[in-house]
Amino acid sequence: MTLSADSESQLYSILRRVAGVSVHVLCVGFTVFLAVMARPGTSLFSWHPFLMTFSFSFFMTEALLLFSPDSSPIQRFSHKIKGRYHWILQALATTCALLGLAAIFYNKHLNNKPHFATWHGLVGLLTVLFAVMQSLGGVSLLFPKLAKGWSLAKLKRYHSASGLVGYLLGCTSLLLGMSSLWFTTAVHSLGWYLAALCPILSALVIMNQVTSSYMTKKRFQT
Repeated sequence: MTLSADSESQLYSILRRVAGVSVHVLCVGFTVFLAVMARPGTSLFSWHPFLMTFSFSFFMTEALLLFSPDSSPIQRFSHKIKGRYHWILQALATTCALLGLAAIFYNKHLNNKPHFATWHGLVGLLTVLFAVMQSLGGVSLLFPKLAKGWSLAKLKRYHSASGLVGYLLGCTSLLLGMSSLWFTTAVHSLGWYLAALCPILSALVIMNQVTSSYMTKKRFQT
């Protein structure tokens, strides 16, 4: 049986909404799981996975999904209001990332361990620096007069593209962190693969839905 164009469109829309809702559930579930596993406050190190997971798995994921045309929790709000909430969530994500970096840096200093000696450490540092730069770039969208010679449309375009790159870096850093001795000692076999699916699926859905949102908006503007 062949589906009509309207039926295919409705089915596609439903699948996208299901995917978006699934990411909301995944990012919350994964963050809670890591929080329980890390037990923040039991040691200085425990704050590192806790804060980094909150930063990239929860705050940043939700900040990007605000602009999804299918699964935004504030879908009916204006783009300006979404931008304000996005700014708040990104500020929280960046703050958590910086605190998480400070926690692991000081922990290694106390234990006389080398800094940024693994791929997780190097990619994590790059991710945090990128997040800081991305947040500073977001200020130019709040105050476009600061970016002389750049149109607001161009600023939004570059900010959106670089934001997706930053999110992919965050997901990669989370995956590398799950390959660490601390994580693999507690989570192994099937449980590890299920945990790894969380940042992978989140990245795929974010890339699809946010890119689709940008293309739809661009099409209406032309």
